[in-house]
Amino acid sequence: MDSTAEAAKLGPRIMPYLAILQHDLMTLRASRLVRLWFGATIVLTLMLMAANWTRFQNGPLIASLLFPYLVFPWFFVVVALGVSPVSGSQTDVVADGILSRPVSRSAYLLATWSARVVLIWAVYLVVIVPAVIVVTLAKRPVPDDMVTIYGIVSAMGVVGLVLTFLTSLAFLAGTLLRGPLLALVVLVFLWYPVGLILSVFSLEEFSPISLSRAVSTQLRQTLRTPETRTDGNARTEETSVVPEGVEHFLKVFSGVPSAPTATKPDFFESEEFRDFSLPRVVLGYGLPTVIAVILAMLCFCWRDL
Repeated sequence: MDSTAEAAKLGPRIMPYLAILQHDLMTLRASRLVRLWFGATIVLTLMLMAANWTRFQNGPLIASLLFPYLVFPWFFVVVALGVSPVSGSQTDVVADGILSRPVSRSAYLLATWSARVVLIWAVYLVVIVPAVIVVTLAKRPVPDDMVTIYGIVSAMGVVGLVLTFLTSLAFLAGTLLRGPLLALVVLVFLWYPVGLILSVFSLEEFSPISLSRAVSTQLRQTLRTPETRTDGNARTEETSVVPEGVEHFLKVFSGVPSAPTATKPDFFESEEFRDFSLPRVVLGYGLPTVIAVILAMLCFCWRDL
């Protein structure tokens, strides 16, 4: 009886949140920006796959597919979606929605934030998941790579967390500055210089540029012993360099086709991120996300509409 009564009380409280969430999702899905972004990310993903299909191993190729979401160009789309709900011309709509419905300011803001996070995650996963499956299962003319399922899932989850953080940061900027264009300009001129400075120190838990370079390392990690696996790969590479010339010489004169080779891009195959720590990265982006959402809600609740 108690659980039924609690569920009956919770229903009316959560219904306005779900209604606003559904309405915002339908509105965003019909917007031209989202449709253009969805088509552009499909085209860019296919272009990156085609350009590096015979050059990169699985790790660097998947990392190159995730790079646009972490650094450029989809940063601008995510920020543009995040700054708009409670700024500019949307303020009058927000005021009418809050005054005409039994919904609090915090619930309204949380619903609009959730709608944008869900939409961004949906576009990101719908494009990336099939691309990663094709890359990992297809037979390509490159050496096999030690990419693991745990590494793929955790790397994709970290990228999604960064997108959530960018949405929350844009939400906070839009709430504070009220002007979407001003908030977008401020974020662009602050985010990239700060990211470049942090990338100099290889701080992947704070800089998406460094994180995009460390993704290849995470893709090869296992759930139990990531350090041992990485060191083993390093030792294998070191020992295989010595007989490479002799092996190639014998294969040429014996008529045996040589083994496929792959290009190792320095940007995605860096030795600086051998000590990549997933909990540290999750904390580095997760905690600021929570803080940004709380600050946006406090600012929105205190200001006059």
